Amino acid sequence: MRVTRIGDKLVAGRYRRRGVRATSTWGGCGPEMALTRTVPLEMLLRELNRLKESSKVPDSAAARHLGCSPARINRLLTGQNKVLPGDARLLGELYGAEHELVTILEDLARNLGQKGNWPSYHAVYVESARFLNDLETRSSRICVFQAEIIPALLQDDDYVRALNEIPTPFRDPPNVELSVHARREHQSVLNATDNPTKVNFVLAESCLNRVYGDVGVMRKQLERIIEVAAFPNVQVQVLPEDSVDSPSYAWLSFQTLHVPGPGILAPLDCVYIGQLDDARFIDRPDLVEKYNTTWGHLQSAALGPKDSLEFINGKVAEKYS
Repeated sequence: MRVTRIGDKLVAGRYRRRGVRATSTWGGCGPEMALTRTVPLEMLLRELNRLKESSKVPDSAAARHLGCSPARINRLLTGQNKVLPGDARLLGELYGAEHELVTILEDLARNLGQKGNWPSYHAVYVESARFLNDLETRSSRICVFQAEIIPALLQDDDYVRALNEIPTPFRDPPNVELSVHARREHQSVLNATDNPTKVNFVLAESCLNRVYGDVGVMRKQLERIIEVAAFPNVQVQVLPEDSVDSPSYAWLSFQTLHVPGPGILAPLDCVYIGQLDDARFIDRPDLVEKYNTTWGHLQSAALGPKDSLEFINGKVAEKYS
């Protein structure tokens, strides 16, 4: 099992870098990520490692082919060193990739630094959050299950302000208005004019009942959810607390993402689980499938879209009237 934890120790003979802790099963990402994580980087490393595993070419042979040391091959394939377009081409050819795939690998290597629109929000988003934003922007389908707090993609401006006014030991006091602006940019994925992402939400009733700010903030938040639910690419469902079909894991907030691959490259299917200080990203196929099954159970237990909106406008809205 390839699980990466970026922390501060040597684990299973592999180094972990201080400062950023993230758990992942990205096929290519080694535990010491010296490069900023982007979707092109993840796709490139995952495919190179898949090709290497399939071809069974040892690092010593790859090193001779590239004219470098085996240690550098390892650093390239674990994301510790930048993969240049020439490196991607030579490794792809050595590992037996067909010409069209080699061309895609070279193109990914040229675009490793493409970080979406998020570099200007370093003060607001930690690295894992910027990576999630990059994933969401490139996804064709997102499924979100959320308990206790409104999902970021649905949060109203005043709700964001209320959240950012709460002290936390994990960051310095934020620039509240910059946070609001960043969240609004983040939510643009919902109403993109060109092939908007399909986004399905299942909201545990608990996230609608937990108050942030005051009743006025919560009323506006409910209005925002109703507004977004009307988007043709968005579906909102609610899992009531008294549902007789509630799964035992209804407390677990997560989202699944499907990012189409360029050309013949396989798509990137992954799971995001937020944590207080960072996040966990998973792309191991068997685990992704289990989360997709979990999502299906939660969606089946929830009210249908029409009944969910009636539930929000009725029982939940009465609490804030």
